[in-house]
Amino acid sequence: MGIYEELQERGLIAQVTDEGEIRDLINGGGARFYIGFDPTADSLHVGHFMALCLMKRLQLAGNRPVVLIGGGTGYIGDPSGRTDMRSMMTPETIQHNCDCFKKQMERFIEFGEDKAIMVNNADWLLKLNYIDLLREVGAHFSVNNMLRAECYRQRMEKGLSFLEFNYMIMQAYDFLHLHRHYGVNMQFGGDDQWSNMLAGTELIRRKTGDDCYAMTQTLLMNKEGKKMGKTAKGAVWLDPEKTTPYEFYQYWRNIDDADVMMCFRLLTFLSMDEINDIANWDDSRINEKKELLAHELTELVHGREEADKAQSTAREIFAGNLSAEDMPTEQLSDSDFMDGKADILQLLVAARLCPTRSDARRMVQQGGVTVNDEKVTDFRLSYTKDELKDGIVLKKGKKAFRRVVF
Repeated sequence: MGIYEELQERGLIAQVTDEGEIRDLINGGGARFYIGFDPTADSLHVGHFMALCLMKRLQLAGNRPVVLIGGGTGYIGDPSGRTDMRSMMTPETIQHNCDCFKKQMERFIEFGEDKAIMVNNADWLLKLNYIDLLREVGAHFSVNNMLRAECYRQRMEKGLSFLEFNYMIMQAYDFLHLHRHYGVNMQFGGDDQWSNMLAGTELIRRKTGDDCYAMTQTLLMNKEGKKMGKTAKGAVWLDPEKTTPYEFYQYWRNIDDADVMMCFRLLTFLSMDEINDIANWDDSRINEKKELLAHELTELVHGREEADKAQSTAREIFAGNLSAEDMPTEQLSDSDFMDGKADILQLLVAARLCPTRSDARRMVQQGGVTVNDEKVTDFRLSYTKDELKDGIVLKKGKKAFRRVVF
């Protein structure tokens, strides 16, 4: 089985421009392909994780990845999948986010001579002359066709800015630049990028006469048709400072039963024989499946040691045997205190158990918060620094908890 057939069996392929050519290219290790990542935050998240896994699979099959960091397109913001306009970021924020992305990607992709390379489209997009771009590129785009693209249609109701309207042109120009200067012949991306990717292959054909190809991968959606990788606190990040290895593990441990085998196929590097064997396990082993999935994915992102630790912690919590010293711990700082005290709402936010004080207040009022196994009923409850020196065990619901210490 070639890598193309494996991607098909895993359910990773959504749309392709020329199936025969793409199959031959990637099965023969002849694809020099790119995937773009816009630096909209200072960490990659689960949505990016799927793209990184695809990149790794293709590299292991002998193909050459080009990681494109969108330091230039980040100034505009991709309207795909959006009903509102993205916040505009400062150049300093964009650069910081690019630096964070690079550090995280090096865990997945092997960079170096004759291996993967990383480029930043700020290096060419920020130098473009507007008139030259209009003449060289703009003449090849039909506004009528662009407005029919799904990525724009869903933004039209609330108003599509001219800034965002240029995003497709910028992405197509990226593909042209990478083809000319790096020999890139394929682009991969999420299924919501299809229109932008087709624009790139067409621009290359018109400008160079060459054939290049595009393939979209399945989006990570649960059985209800919603994107996976979000919790009540927001995105599931790959940065351990934003989503701890334990939280990452727990996210996958607690997914819906109906989504487990899909995640094995789309995200893990277990062989299809192994996955098919797991699929045949008796329904009574569903928790065993979930533990295995959570461990595999946590190991991929955070390493074997952190995956083992997260699994052990989860099991100890379930058995009620976990000591306070072994719990995930949040270290408080002076900024968490006002007049020498920190109230329960601040502690819940600082411990990343609740995203906001209002959410924390609701949890307290609903009886969902305990401190050292005692239910908290007063949202005005506060603690001094001395009272927190030895730490307290803060728990939200039955599964989310932290030891909080100053």
